[in-house]
Amino acid sequence: MLIDFFYTLRAAKLPVSVKELLTLLEALEKGLAGPRSEDAWSLDDFYFLARTCLVKDEKLFDKFDQAFSAYFKGMELLTDWKKELPEDWLKQVLERELSPEEKAAIEAMGWDELMETLKQRLEEQKERHEGGSKWIGTGGTSPFGHGGYNPAGIRIGGPGKSRSAVKVWEQRAYRDYDDTQELGTRNIKVALRRLRKFARDGNELELDLPNTIRATAANAGYLDIKMIPERHNNVKVLLLMDVGGTMDDHIQRVEELFSATKSEFKHLEFYYFHNCVYDYMWKNNKRRYAEKFPTWDIIRKYNKDYKLIFVGDATMSPYEILQPGGSVEYNNEEPGAEWIKRLTNAFPKHAWINPEPQGVWQYRQSISLIQQLVGDRMFPLSLKGLEDTMRLLSK
Repeated sequence: MLIDFFYTLRAAKLPVSVKELLTLLEALEKGLAGPRSEDAWSLDDFYFLARTCLVKDEKLFDKFDQAFSAYFKGMELLTDWKKELPEDWLKQVLERELSPEEKAAIEAMGWDELMETLKQRLEEQKERHEGGSKWIGTGGTSPFGHGGYNPAGIRIGGPGKSRSAVKVWEQRAYRDYDDTQELGTRNIKVALRRLRKFARDGNELELDLPNTIRATAANAGYLDIKMIPERHNNVKVLLLMDVGGTMDDHIQRVEELFSATKSEFKHLEFYYFHNCVYDYMWKNNKRRYAEKFPTWDIIRKYNKDYKLIFVGDATMSPYEILQPGGSVEYNNEEPGAEWIKRLTNAFPKHAWINPEPQGVWQYRQSISLIQQLVGDRMFPLSLKGLEDTMRLLSK
């Protein structure tokens, strides 16, 4: 089994050596990730042991997570929920195709009804279901499961499809955006430079050639060197970036933007959020539960001189924006809309950059909601979109 797993990691372009595989085998022989009972292994324990032995660079953790998930898919459901579901309930056998008329006939439940119904299903369901409209399963129109269609349900296992889930019953370790990513084009940097404002401050470290020439001439030809402070980019940027989920489709372009932003702006602060901003954010995705930064503290820490830039696809269930408890990851006390209003009020010069194609914005309710909340200051992640963003923020 581990030989096939090893080749899966190599196929995923992970630099895993035979020596590291032997280290993992030795650790298993010593019982560092053994069975918790006589007939039940812990996949969690094996995951952390394998990652420790096989991955030497933390930037490769996300790639390892994806390869691990692809190989061990269905062996264990990683979840923070107390209820465990049988593996075969979520094993998709077929994919159901629905006509536009059939999709329109499927009615989304309200928030309270959805949560209460899930509770009932967990208590009542005794076996696997495929292609149905009621039980937890796959390939159907039920609001619970994956691989099917429902305008607003709870995705349990499997990848996202319609991108309208209200909650996601799974655990995913997001990775930080790489700020050393080489840009595919210099145009992103050029567009960002429209926002730069230079000021001279600090120690006198730069030769003032015009004044040196004038002073030397006035001094009968004796050299009189004049120095001035270096010119620094005085613009302050607060960058809030959506990470994980549907943003995985846009990693490369967002990393290019992040890398360009870090090189162009000396005064840059950044934080991550998932889907919508709530009462806390984080700076390190591997420690996002251990090192939280309250949004109120961020608002108080930075003054109105900062230009606020959101980067996200704004693609989510509308409940995540409008409903207390609407976050897919935890029960937030206040809706995301309230936090977006507080941030935009605290930072009058703000904008939202959306990597999703502008042509699909009108078909997603959540994007329309975010557009309204940021005062129609949403721009596409394109050269023209970045130029328009910088032009707006520089006024």
